[in-house]
Amino acid sequence: MVASDEVPARALAVYAHPDDPEISAGGTLAKWAAAGCEVWVLITTRGDKGTQDPAADLDALTRLRIEETAKAAALLGFAGHLHLDHSDGELADDRELRGAITRVIRDVAPDVVLCPDPTAVFFGDRYFNHRDHRVTGWATLDAVAPAAGNPHYFPEHLAEGLTVHQVREVYLSGTLEPNCWIDIGDTLERKIDGLFCHASQLVDAGDWFRDFLRQSAEAAGVAAGIKYAEPFRKLTFGS
Repeated sequence: MVASDEVPARALAVYAHPDDPEISAGGTLAKWAAAGCEVWVLITTRGDKGTQDPAADLDALTRLRIEETAKAAALLGFAGHLHLDHSDGELADDRELRGAITRVIRDVAPDVVLCPDPTAVFFGDRYFNHRDHRVTGWATLDAVAPAAGNPHYFPEHLAEGLTVHQVREVYLSGTLEPNCWIDIGDTLERKIDGLFCHASQLVDAGDWFRDFLRQSAEAAGVAAGIKYAEPFRKLTFGS
């Protein structure tokens, strides 16, 4: 199936690293933003290990990656971006992380949440899913339901003035079991340009990588009968 053309009023994309939203769902998020959706991005790590240089200043890299996130967000039309302070590879699926994500969900009050599919681990025989992606996916799902909508989870948020919030839909990216494809024909090039805002991570990338992204979107579109797509496992709650 291809997702309907319905555009959520507000969406929250929760991902592990600063460039993950663009590569995972950049076309979808840009499409929704252009149609009037208020799009927010939450990054759970600092992105501080995104270098092979043993002498790198990791605090400086963290600041740079926030700047790159801001450039991408502006290009794609996002309302804003938020960052947690966990080091790459050290993200724990604990109360602190689930509480922080729940707090953002209650504050932003999104109709739709996007995050990695934590059940997708092995992709062929050459890649397995990064631990930070898996942890972010599980913690986000637990924050969506039952936590964000139940007053007995993290009641300290309610004492601060936040209210419970029920998310209507979740879109899981990087999935091995897609049931939904978003047509990104009009926003594919913006997605690619947004990803290239993360220049610190694409030092050796060039036209070949742009072509790879186009080919990946084209391959995803085959299943849905459209030219370019992003695939998701879509979950819908309530009636």
